[in-house]
Amino acid sequence: MRRRQFVTILGGTAAAWLRPASAQQKTMPVMGFLSSRSPSEAATVVAAFHQGLGETGYVERQNLVIEYRWAEGRFDLLPALAADLVGRKVDVIVATGGAPSSLAAKSATSTIPIVFVGSDPVKYGLVASLSRPSGNVTGFAVLGDELLPKRLELLSEMVPQARVIALLVNPNNPDTERSIEDVQEAARVKGLQLRILKAGTESGIDDAFASFVQPHAGPLVVGGDPFFDGRREQLVALASRHAVPAIYWLRNYATAGGLISYGPNLAAAYRQAGIYAGKILNGAKPADLPVQQPAKFELVINLKTAKELGLTVPQSILARADEVIE
Repeated sequence: MRRRQFVTILGGTAAAWLRPASAQQKTMPVMGFLSSRSPSEAATVVAAFHQGLGETGYVERQNLVIEYRWAEGRFDLLPALAADLVGRKVDVIVATGGAPSSLAAKSATSTIPIVFVGSDPVKYGLVASLSRPSGNVTGFAVLGDELLPKRLELLSEMVPQARVIALLVNPNNPDTERSIEDVQEAARVKGLQLRILKAGTESGIDDAFASFVQPHAGPLVVGGDPFFDGRREQLVALASRHAVPAIYWLRNYATAGGLISYGPNLAAAYRQAGIYAGKILNGAKPADLPVQQPAKFELVINLKTAKELGLTVPQSILARADEVIE
């Protein structure tokens, strides 16, 4: 072998040895985590998601890279955030925080597997059916706003003398119009007048309460929305200040001082999403993983708040409660 040939071969070997590992092979899978929520507000459920991942053998920064994208209640940012994850060629996208995240992810890719935590996926065209999702999407349907009529019923039972009940919604959420229609029908059946309050900003929440309590306050159903979840303390404080009996969708509202909550165990849903994401990284196809739904819903009552509002919680509600805060 000539000396020049030997130097060329040696140089090529050295270049290969010096090349970063990422250029030679993908050392760890990369997951995209797309959320309409904020990092601080989602900390508890993200911990549950990591627990699910761990059950399938994946630990962030040990054998998995996670690229987080947070919209922080700005639904209009989700399409660009989803497109960015697709551009980074992630192995799977986990879309959380309601239908807007899931729809943004599905619009951005038809090939990268998507695991969602959100609203009814059949209604929004995310999957063909719950048992046979088909395509690249599967996940966990938490049925948040689908339970709004049930919350109205519970609140009416809690405050039976009320003839007017308000519904607080976020006008920036594409779920809103369908949610309003569902609650309007439930109110009509019960012979109640329904007032629609809309708030998409912090000041808008203040304004909504101010308009509702004049001339007097009545019961309030708070929509299940990531924007509201990030302003839980503000909502609970306003309800307390204006003596408004309010029902929410997550237990952490009730534990923070809210009157009553009824909805899914969100941490359990995120844990299940973590398991599904891990299974997909291990080779499973989304089409072979049925969409899951909550096995049960939690009813949490804050008796201390009820007493402050001068309400007596009916025994029929107490008997059904999963947790009573005294």
